[in-house]
Amino acid sequence: MPAPENRFKSALASGRVLYGCWAGFADPYPTEVLATAGFDWLVLDGEHAPNDLRTLMAQLQVLQGYDSAPVVRLPMGEVWAIKQALDIGAQSLLIPMVESAAQARDLVAATRYPPEGIRGSGAALGRASRFSAIPDYKSTANDQICLIVQMESRAGLDALEEICAVDGVDGAFIGPSDLAMDMGHAGDSQAPEVQAAMQHALARIAASGKAPGILANDHDSARRYRDWGATMLGVGVDVVLFAKAVRALRAAFDG
Repeated sequence: MPAPENRFKSALASGRVLYGCWAGFADPYPTEVLATAGFDWLVLDGEHAPNDLRTLMAQLQVLQGYDSAPVVRLPMGEVWAIKQALDIGAQSLLIPMVESAAQARDLVAATRYPPEGIRGSGAALGRASRFSAIPDYKSTANDQICLIVQMESRAGLDALEEICAVDGVDGAFIGPSDLAMDMGHAGDSQAPEVQAAMQHALARIAASGKAPGILANDHDSARRYRDWGATMLGVGVDVVLFAKAVRALRAAFDG
């Protein structure tokens, strides 16, 4: 029996637009609610949301019966953190602040068992191998890992072609807010200079044969990024959606 098929990896390689949402509540209950909406993918955010290994695992568990593919964003690309995320059952990872091909190669190595990489051989303890119920897990797991690198700085964009050329990188995801910060626009991703840089970056990613991704903060931006070629398209953040909805509800009763 091989490792479970990563259908998100296959869908990403197909080139069709996959719509996703950020899951930032760090709890399985709202994440399961998100899954009922039919998004193609959900980012379980361990960078800016208060997730830890156990909350990430709990969300992976509740998503198992849904069509929304979980993508775990770690706060960093450390080997030990990648190893733990894979052992609890993550197959798709989004790693922030990637700025060089050497860094991308190190990330690929961390997600693969030897001889292709350096992943530690301890998944028998965890969900990834269904607690040793998948006898061929270690010999088949490498092919089912999906690695998406996140580019959020001018340095990352400068090295974009070299990063995308790394074998084992499935997609490159633009982080609009951090890129805008790095470009001196105080997080304003709508600044013309930032918009131009992102449009150019999405085209360059697509030309490399890897999947271009980006997060939009409003409907018009999402449509524009889709027109620019984004195929891993984030269209919302659950915490922001909830905050806007409850504030609008309360405001409706003022006056």
